[in-house]
Amino acid sequence: MAATTQNGGKVATTEEDRRKVFGLAARDSSGVLSPFHFYNRKNGEDDVTIKILYCGICHSDLHQVKNEWKNTVYPSLPGHEIVGLVTEVGNNVGKFKIGDKVGVGCLVGSCHSCENCIQNQENYCSKLILTYNSIDTDGTITYGGYSDKIVVNQHFVVKLPENLAMDKVAPLLCAGITVYNSMKSLGLNEAGKHLGVVGLGGLGHIAVKFGKAFGMKVTVISSSMKKREEAIKQLGADDFLISSDPQHMQGAIGTMDGIINTVSAKHNLVPLIALLKTKGKLAMVGAPEHPLELHVAPLLFGGKTITGSLIGGMKDTQEMIDFAGEHNITAEIELIGADYVTNEAMKRLAKADVRYRFVIDIGNTLYSVEQLG
Repeated sequence: MAATTQNGGKVATTEEDRRKVFGLAARDSSGVLSPFHFYNRKNGEDDVTIKILYCGICHSDLHQVKNEWKNTVYPSLPGHEIVGLVTEVGNNVGKFKIGDKVGVGCLVGSCHSCENCIQNQENYCSKLILTYNSIDTDGTITYGGYSDKIVVNQHFVVKLPENLAMDKVAPLLCAGITVYNSMKSLGLNEAGKHLGVVGLGGLGHIAVKFGKAFGMKVTVISSSMKKREEAIKQLGADDFLISSDPQHMQGAIGTMDGIINTVSAKHNLVPLIALLKTKGKLAMVGAPEHPLELHVAPLLFGGKTITGSLIGGMKDTQEMIDFAGEHNITAEIELIGADYVTNEAMKRLAKADVRYRFVIDIGNTLYSVEQLG
């Protein structure tokens, strides 16, 4: 038997069909996370069961638990930057074995038959199933990585390189593939090209690392001068522009082959478009909450393009992880305990007070908050 939520999704109530799981969930739009017991489906023939060790915190998690996108199903248990160990595999699973280090990103399902899926672009499938706050194939609500285990179809699981620290790999499953896929799609992965990166946060700092690994010249564009030293000395960027200084920006006009724009706040695109060479491309990977004004003339006089990009398909996600392993690329993180998530992490995230990604130590700290439920 399964109960039905007010949004139409099902929540299983019997252990016969499901397996007990423990995590942290929000019960309402306050966004406060607290201990939550629920059930996952049993491992099917095409499934992999994963013991979660670490889970990154994406800014979209904050939007979701607070219902800021007006689509949240409560209880809402976020987390789509998941890494852990395989504990069970189905009879049809050939890619993974028990003990493998694996990751799960934003997707856990798609139709497998539409044009997007056939072209390895499951991220654009109209029937995609998100890792949390989505309706799974059995009609139940999906719950994410702020929990001790997850069951996922093998197609949506990636194998992790042995040489990378698992906690620092977690953010690559969302932030990493978001910038990697955008750069690859726009040809901004070629040695000698000039890449601009707007915003030095969770996505931006990884874009800098990928850009340098591709052999590109990388310039960070930020409104904060205090980020110059970390951009150049810590992350290896070649140059730094202050977006609020017109004179500083003037010197870089027409020099960039492409720009990855990670900023989610409202801002002016015209000065960024001016930095592009003829036929240059500006990729939007941040999602501003308010509409941006766009003057078309700067696009016309130069044949320039503004485009958007959303995470990546599973083939590109595995490719990105393998590339990160080859070049020893990981995220810069602040590792936190589960108790810190329930108290301070979301408050700091709302203020962008993190360098550059929170990652929850699920394996060592999750059960310490269980008694609070």
